[in-house]
Amino acid sequence: MGGSIKNLMKHAQYQSMLLLVTGGFILAFQDALVKFSSEETSFWQFQTLRSGCNFLLLLFVPVIFGKKLSVLIPKNIPFVALRSIFLVLCMFCFFCAAPVLTFTQMTTGLYTYPLFVVIFAICFLKERMTSAKMIALVLGVFGASLVLKPWDANFSILQIFPILAGFFYACNLFILRKYCSNESPFAMTAAVAVGFMISGLLGGQIMDYLFINNQLRETMPFIAIGWPELSSFAIIVAAAASLFNLSGNLCLVKAYQTSESSLLAPLDFLYLVFAIFWGKIMFNTLPDFFGFLGISFILLSGVTVTLSTSTKRG
Repeated sequence: MGGSIKNLMKHAQYQSMLLLVTGGFILAFQDALVKFSSEETSFWQFQTLRSGCNFLLLLFVPVIFGKKLSVLIPKNIPFVALRSIFLVLCMFCFFCAAPVLTFTQMTTGLYTYPLFVVIFAICFLKERMTSAKMIALVLGVFGASLVLKPWDANFSILQIFPILAGFFYACNLFILRKYCSNESPFAMTAAVAVGFMISGLLGGQIMDYLFINNQLRETMPFIAIGWPELSSFAIIVAAAASLFNLSGNLCLVKAYQTSESSLLAPLDFLYLVFAIFWGKIMFNTLPDFFGFLGISFILLSGVTVTLSTSTKRG
């Protein structure tokens, strides 16, 4: 009996890791699509279109999986709504300077979030922080720092926004683990879709009619322009991004519901590797020597946590 339980736990652990890696690869491509379309649309328009497609797809997905549409209704509405707000703030900060920063800079700034995850896990979730987890986390953060290079003369103040995105992403993970572990992934994904639709429509109106700053619009047009003329390109890219966003987020939600957030956080650094891959494919950009060195530390971080988990569970 004891061996069967251990095997089941080990299987669940590996499954959550696979879900996390798969979701990260898909979402890295989706985020690259957003930057790719940043000159043709605005943050508010894109999020509204993509989230609208997400919600429409969610009306069919439960039926495909043999579930009722009631699965889209959250059990704990206040905390599910709060998580959606954190994700809206996260994406706003992440894409604030999309036309200015490279995709690698954006994703590296975002990936300071495990620092906040560790703080939240220790202070609020009372999770045990083993030496292996700490080493893996330090390696990941050090690797990300080599890519970000905050000491460089070309370091831009705009990179603070992706770091703020990391903070809000960690807040989302805390709420997910602490208060939404029993929620349906479909319900939480639907709530996020609704949150982005509402924020996209409101943000577009605010930028077009209440917040008019021509200098800011020239510097950060992706955020400072509300609702530009709708193009077929924006619709097609938003619909494609919706498919990847929905599938990727379903993978991440399920992964973090079934494993400790502090355990998955170092492995989640692989997203940065995927982002660099898509950056090369879509924008023909690659990090320098220190960037690749940082990637090596990030990979070592993921291997460390995987091996430590395998040894402990085995």
